[in-house]
Amino acid sequence: MLAAVLALTAYSLLAGSDSDSVAADATGKSSAAPSVSGSASPDPQYTRPADWTEPERWTALPRGQRTDERGSQIGFPHTVEGAASMMAAANSTTVEGERSNVDEQLRIYHSYMGPAEQTAENAVKIETHGRQTDKDLAEQLGVQAGQPLPSGAYLRTHVVGYKVIKKSDDEVSVWLLTRGVTKAGETKKEEGTYARSLAAAQWQGGDWKLTADATRRALRDIEGQPQPPIVAPGDAAFNQGGWTAIRAAS
Repeated sequence: MLAAVLALTAYSLLAGSDSDSVAADATGKSSAAPSVSGSASPDPQYTRPADWTEPERWTALPRGQRTDERGSQIGFPHTVEGAASMMAAANSTTVEGERSNVDEQLRIYHSYMGPAEQTAENAVKIETHGRQTDKDLAEQLGVQAGQPLPSGAYLRTHVVGYKVIKKSDDEVSVWLLTRGVTKAGETKKEEGTYARSLAAAQWQGGDWKLTADATRRALRDIEGQPQPPIVAPGDAAFNQGGWTAIRAAS
């Protein structure tokens, strides 16, 4: 169950753990090509395609009220949007320079997982997964494991859309649509994928937390149900799948 609770990080993007993914081309349309530059809020390098389909549902998720000692936003509102914002934050990572995936996964573990999930055994599992991802990424980028990434190289993930599965006052489950990008160096082309993952949170101790119990219930709720397509915002199927695009946090 730990694997199902783990946030979508570099480990799942590189190794395909507990997520589905699809590559997208420079227009943001689904494709077999291994590169992507589209996002829910197009950046200066993004060229909106002629056949762009405006997302029907947009939201500006609220920010956490404060930042913890690990640099994570916490203290989200006790609302569905607050829960979605926490889960989006828990699925946003940056592996760059000397910042490793181990660092990011342990940050997420300590900041966003529920107290019952924070055990010594789970910490070891998360660190082991992170180290394997760092090793895989190092090999992919041509450096030795444990060494900083090449100048200008990075692996980043951020959530661009979500779809609520079930909600109550103290528990929310969602599908997340995450964009992951990698760049092998300053002169290299950015490449990436979109991935779909399941996330579930409970209101505990005055904040939203990822928990195994909520994840078990979410897994039961989606049994036999169609899953939303893995498509970039701007694709007509994004609307058909019921995704809500995320604007900059309010």
